[in-house]
Amino acid sequence: MKKNNYQGALQIPIGSGFNATSTTSDVIRGINLTGKVAIITGGYAGIGLETTKTLAAAGATVIVPVRDVEKAKKNLTDIANVEIEKLDLMQPASIDALAEKFLASGRPLHILINNAGIMWVPLRRDSRGYESQLATNHLGHFQLTARLWPALKKAHGARVVNVSSFGHHMAPFNFDDPHFEHHEYQTLLGYGQSKTANNLFSVELDNRSKAFDVRVYSLHPGSVYGTDLGREAPIELFKQMGTHDANGNIFPEVERKLKTLAQGAATSVWCATSPMLNGVGGVYCENADIAELDSGNIEHKYDEPWTLRGVQPYSLDEANAKRLWTLSEKMAGISFPVD
Repeated sequence: MKKNNYQGALQIPIGSGFNATSTTSDVIRGINLTGKVAIITGGYAGIGLETTKTLAAAGATVIVPVRDVEKAKKNLTDIANVEIEKLDLMQPASIDALAEKFLASGRPLHILINNAGIMWVPLRRDSRGYESQLATNHLGHFQLTARLWPALKKAHGARVVNVSSFGHHMAPFNFDDPHFEHHEYQTLLGYGQSKTANNLFSVELDNRSKAFDVRVYSLHPGSVYGTDLGREAPIELFKQMGTHDANGNIFPEVERKLKTLAQGAATSVWCATSPMLNGVGGVYCENADIAELDSGNIEHKYDEPWTLRGVQPYSLDEANAKRLWTLSEKMAGISFPVD
């Protein structure tokens, strides 16, 4: 029996009964989260907001760490069981402060959904000189998870969900120059390696944490309409992908094929709560099921969103996963002993 998902050993769809059109309401049906505590980064907009609504409605207490407190208050005002906390994933001190406050509450953490992310941004660096997509999408969440580890272990049955993307197909992790100090910056390469990092982190953390009944998952939400991920993207990028016309308008036939927010958040909710995943972890999921390993057998077309599926073996590679763990500790200046 396979005990971990290195090299994609467990990347076999289980026939969950769900698909690309399944919504958060579908996957949460029959699941009661009363008494559970969840943290969802970026849980106040896009698929993060849908995830927050769903878990809170199922009875969970949901803590939403945010950069924009006023926007969060506006978007979350009518949702019960929600607590708003300040967090900037590019500021290590902010991450530590949030974790320290939560640990001081003495509560266990049953669900951690590392959902916040940025994409298609120009080259920016944090105070350490780290490229912003890697700093936000991976390194900040690595540090947050490390700091919250005592509370995850205390839950005696917790899940960590890292919201990755099909975008990991755009680039493996560049161990030689992860912050674009020695080669030309390309925003999609930066995004791609940050999402590959999400997958590598998930497979490695799960292998280390399963002994403490903490299981870890990464996922592709799907191509979702109504998020603000592309707010800084040059329209030329969309035109190159064949999704938008010369005036920057999305083709209606493409828009009709995109997921709604409730469909896009479904896999996050499924990974965080489904009993179908009991006893298995470290897997990359999509459409509320375990994804297929992509060994070059899947044709991908950006104007056909349903073809953007499968997980690259390099993002589940054992050697890469262990190497990234060590590098992440070094870059974050922390130790993350899973014990």
